[in-house]
Amino acid sequence: MTSPTITESELRAAVARELPGVRADLERLVRIPGIAFEGFDHTQVERSAEAVAELLRGCSLDVRIVRSGGQPAVIGTRPAPPGAPTVLLYAHHDVQPVGDRSLWESEPFEAVERDGRLYGRGAADDKAGIMAHVAALRAFGDALPVGVVIFVEGEEEYGSDSLERLLAEHRDALAADVIVIADSVNWDIGVPALTTSLRGVVNFFVEVRTLDHAIHSGMFGGPVPDALTTLARLLSTLHDDAGNVAVDGLTDAGPAAVEYPQDRFRAEAGLLDGVSLLGTGQITDRLWRKPALAVLGIDAPATAEAPNALVPAAKAKISVRLAPGDDRKRAYAAVQAHLERHAPWGAQVSVTFEHDGDPCVIDLSGPLVDAARSAFRTAWDGTEPVEIGVGGSIPFIATFQEMFPQAVILVTGVEDPHARAHGPNESLHLGEFARVCLAETLLLARVAEAGTGH
Repeated sequence: MTSPTITESELRAAVARELPGVRADLERLVRIPGIAFEGFDHTQVERSAEAVAELLRGCSLDVRIVRSGGQPAVIGTRPAPPGAPTVLLYAHHDVQPVGDRSLWESEPFEAVERDGRLYGRGAADDKAGIMAHVAALRAFGDALPVGVVIFVEGEEEYGSDSLERLLAEHRDALAADVIVIADSVNWDIGVPALTTSLRGVVNFFVEVRTLDHAIHSGMFGGPVPDALTTLARLLSTLHDDAGNVAVDGLTDAGPAAVEYPQDRFRAEAGLLDGVSLLGTGQITDRLWRKPALAVLGIDAPATAEAPNALVPAAKAKISVRLAPGDDRKRAYAAVQAHLERHAPWGAQVSVTFEHDGDPCVIDLSGPLVDAARSAFRTAWDGTEPVEIGVGGSIPFIATFQEMFPQAVILVTGVEDPHARAHGPNESLHLGEFARVCLAETLLLARVAEAGTGH
């Protein structure tokens, strides 16, 4: 028995019964372009929140749409049976911008199935997380064996600026024994994972100025440095010749316990033949345990429109991923000092902060975590979940750890290595999604059996 009233076979049958409706509702969510970034239509984020609220009301939850100066979040609650634990289920309903639409093989905001995958922006990240929660609730119906709080954020992709205020304002309602964050990745198709660490993030802009106006590239070129060349030279100082981040003061968290075969990693990343990997050490060290730095964009004249003139100013957006154990404020100061110290040819360099988030380490010990492992193992037909680090960042996990120190935090995956979250042709593996829905249903049952003991 997986609960006092429902057997494992009954739960399997219930999840299978609910999956067609869950998929249909996921497709409806994908059609809503809820992008919280500046410059986008935020009425679509409101529409997305309303759609999520309607789904949760359909699961007999008491539902509120809340905000604290930012985009709308949705809180749904259902009290625990006497003596049973409470589980907080997190996901987010906002999505990334689509980028260059010409790179998409189908309309980004229209869910399309191809070869067992459902394509569309947000299909994996993280509307599948929302629907995994809904699937579990629907499978139990009135026989839910635990208390549930569902918290669906509306600006995770844009930095979760108002999240800490929301958590503080609704702290009592969100208190739980277990927090399940369905916004990570599984190790492979057919192999589940539990996340043990995530890198932090610091995003900022660096601008280089060399002139007070544009000037003729022939009349002045040679002795006068243009800002774009200067910026390129400055950015090149951020890595050494092997591709390691060359900024003094950033933390290295030490070796990882899991290796990532290089041929598999290259294939999943889509790396072109002949292109070398950056850095040294095993791939999981570079991916999970060391800092990484990437240039995300550059403001400069477009090539088709560029005149024969020396550019007076150029600007880049930079993202630094911080190793577990690093401090985001200290790391930002270190990168800022590096850029100012390495200004080429006396150029004026200014660094402007955008947003940041703490790295985190997650303790995976105790009976409630064992209950999660058991649920995953059953849903994936006996395959043990791999304990992984994640190179990406979910900064609010550190906030949850600080605000709810007694809660067990489980970071679970709805994505697989081929999901292409944040990129063109984002997709969800439908077979894996079915396993995720079953795993979460079994997780709630087994957490109820384990009780509130940590």
